[in-house]
Amino acid sequence: MTPGNFRVKIFADGADKGAMLALYAKPWIRGFTTNPTLMRQAGIRDYEAFARDILAAIPDRPISLEVFADEFPEMERQARLIAAWADNVYVKIPVTNTRREPALDLICRLAHSGVKVNVTALLTLAQVRDVAQALGGGAPACISVFAGRIADTGVDPVPVMAAAVEIVRAYADMELIWASPRELFNVVQADQIGCHIITVTNDILRKLDILGRDLTEYSVDTVRMFYDDACRSGFTL
Repeated sequence: MTPGNFRVKIFADGADKGAMLALYAKPWIRGFTTNPTLMRQAGIRDYEAFARDILAAIPDRPISLEVFADEFPEMERQARLIAAWADNVYVKIPVTNTRREPALDLICRLAHSGVKVNVTALLTLAQVRDVAQALGGGAPACISVFAGRIADTGVDPVPVMAAAVEIVRAYADMELIWASPRELFNVVQADQIGCHIITVTNDILRKLDILGRDLTEYSVDTVRMFYDDACRSGFTL
């Protein structure tokens, strides 16, 4: 099993330019996503300068860039500005603002005026239905369901994501994203249920070389790691 064999498209999730460019060299990385939290963690200070730099370096794969306002008129202004930076931009719009007001009117307006939208932070099937209906018939769009956060609450995300796949399947030019994965096996799960895209952070991407490892050999490697670390530590009893 190799990354190139998956049907699900692997998008790299991050905001480190060097890492993004290294991943861009891998043909099985089909796109990129980022968000204000990742950009802050990466020390980004100038949003537009960073975004334009990445878009110039990666002109031929989808890149999702998120608005950072809470008022819908300002979200719309930012969205139209960001969308104008490059043809491969998808503008990430949160499913609601912090006051629990749905962004449906905004995403409908943007999508039907030609802006490629990635609606983010969905966790329920009701949200998926409402968002898909709002986006339907508009520009190409993505719906990001945070499967990892669903799992964090003790709920199995696989049935939820499988149902979301069926909802989105009814609409042309719309793709479902398995967002916030927690482990490499989530890539396998997303592939098995027919999810279109999964966003993967660098810490999980680094595990892709383990795919298909013989478990007996992997067990020995694990024992060897513990032994080597114990030796290096200088422990005595």
